[in-house]
Amino acid sequence: MKDVRRKVRRAQTIVPFGVGGIIDLRGESFVAADIRSWAAHGERVESSRLARKLRVDGFRSAPVVPSGKAAYATRIGPTYVRFPKWLFCPQCREMQLWRPDRELRDKQPACGRCAGKPQLAPMRFIQVCRAGHMADIDWRRWAHSRSDGHAQRQCQVRQLRFVATPDSSGLEALRVTCGACRAGRSLAGISQKNILEQLRLQCPGTHPWQSGTDEADPCEESPQAVQRGASNVYFPLTHSAIDIPAPAGLPEEDELAQKVVHHRLWPDFTSADGGPISDAFRTVIAGECEVPEEFVETLRRRRSDEAASMPAAADSDDDLSIAEWAAFSVPESVADSKTFSVRRTRLGVEHDDPGSLRELAAGISAVVVADRVREVRALEGFSRYEPSSGDGDGDEGGRVVSVNTQTRAQWLPAIETYGEGIFLAVDEERLGAWERRPSVRDWTRRIERNLDASFKADRLRGKSGPELLPRFVMLHTLAHHFIRQLSYDSGYNAASLRERVYARSHAPGSDLPPQAGVFIYTAAGDAEGTLGGLVRQGQPPNLVETLIRLLESAQWCSQDPLCADSTGRSLANLNRAACHACTLLPETCCEIDNSLLDRTLLIGDDTVPGFFRGVVRAALEESAGAVDLP
Repeated sequence: MKDVRRKVRRAQTIVPFGVGGIIDLRGESFVAADIRSWAAHGERVESSRLARKLRVDGFRSAPVVPSGKAAYATRIGPTYVRFPKWLFCPQCREMQLWRPDRELRDKQPACGRCAGKPQLAPMRFIQVCRAGHMADIDWRRWAHSRSDGHAQRQCQVRQLRFVATPDSSGLEALRVTCGACRAGRSLAGISQKNILEQLRLQCPGTHPWQSGTDEADPCEESPQAVQRGASNVYFPLTHSAIDIPAPAGLPEEDELAQKVVHHRLWPDFTSADGGPISDAFRTVIAGECEVPEEFVETLRRRRSDEAASMPAAADSDDDLSIAEWAAFSVPESVADSKTFSVRRTRLGVEHDDPGSLRELAAGISAVVVADRVREVRALEGFSRYEPSSGDGDGDEGGRVVSVNTQTRAQWLPAIETYGEGIFLAVDEERLGAWERRPSVRDWTRRIERNLDASFKADRLRGKSGPELLPRFVMLHTLAHHFIRQLSYDSGYNAASLRERVYARSHAPGSDLPPQAGVFIYTAAGDAEGTLGGLVRQGQPPNLVETLIRLLESAQWCSQDPLCADSTGRSLANLNRAACHACTLLPETCCEIDNSLLDRTLLIGDDTVPGFFRGVVRAALEESAGAVDLP
């Protein structure tokens, strides 16, 4: 961006203004181009675990322009292209098809006919398709689509005006008219499905940032007219991983391998395999890590063989959760580092405390506070009109478009964030006994049937595992209520907190350990990223009070009994007793789009016993006993 007012934060280059996303700035509208425009200036972000999962060489983040230097810096960041190209003057209402060669430095598009040269405004509607393409609507075709006379039907003049009539309201009051033949049509009905297909308009198979030399994709999808700021214009596909250091007490060879893999030149060395500069990279890495060059080459071949035999995507998600679960459940096994500092604490419940607190302590097996964690978030691609189903090849859901629209992406845009958090592990013995109850299993199977019928099944299975366990729905709901309560107690707002649920199932015959825990953390885009609020709330006596309050608040919703008695709500009926008034969170908080939530499995009802039902009953009895009756 050339203008100092046209700038975005580094974190926004991933979500919501990542590749393919639309950003509005001071009446102007732009779309983020793919990563070909800023590859040479990206700063490397290290995350070997996430890179192996996504099968890329590494990650890069957008460079930061120093404060006060924006006016002197050349364009080194991501490119944003003006879109839509159809603009109109708010005074004379004349429409113009803007061209890149008309762009002027530090100047907004202006009308040359009106006094004062008012700034041109972008058209409100655009067209997208399920294959991920986006383009301007052919407004000349729209204006002449209901023409009666032969001269109007044959008119090829692009002299259009976007007028607003006072005779009606809504979209009927907005018309696109031709200044040459006087043909015109209002925008009424433009939001109807397949309205553009009825006009025989086809998807051009292009993206707004592509040049004339880029080859268009053959696209047979029907274009759909949507508002420029609609929520279905852009569905980013992001991945994240917490930076887990090497376990303490590794053999010397493993420690050296970790040192080599985390060297700053390791991604360049692996990507330059067989190239003329590969030998130079190997020599530098071996010299700075104080290992033989043969060791570096052997380690590269070993990593290459492991990448070639990598499991499926769902198993890759499993691999990430396994390392994180091991680090949090046994924090003593992980070496302390500058990016990962965790320590075990306790609830602080004593034998003479009230029964509700003792019941809660019996269900919680471990509490760990993270004074400092590092998370890497990467953008793999995006979809439009409908979110991706997860596999990219199914008939349902939108197709995922890569961040590099010309070739396979060798690296992905990413950001590294630092923060703090609280980890809770649930007692496995109690949880297993609760899951074996017939009413709990039957209730979860009903949710799983809706999951199987959902177009998001593949994506959600990547988080829940091959089988949807009751623990996953219960712990996911606990995480949401934990975030809502922490927003009152910790000083962070709910949108700045994030969740990680460790409750996925494993394939039959797997010897992987069972998972049962949640990690609530905050991550900011700078090197600090912590206010200390979560760490303070994770220590006694604050944590136990927070947990009791969240369980009490989970019993009641302002939408009850509609919410509590729901047999399916939200998209694809993937939620039960969960709505915006009680459980749902901002999209930035949840891993799986506010799906698979149910307060019933958390606190229970007349037919299904919730995991924490004993805690809630004991707390109610204690409250009733404390009331002095006359």
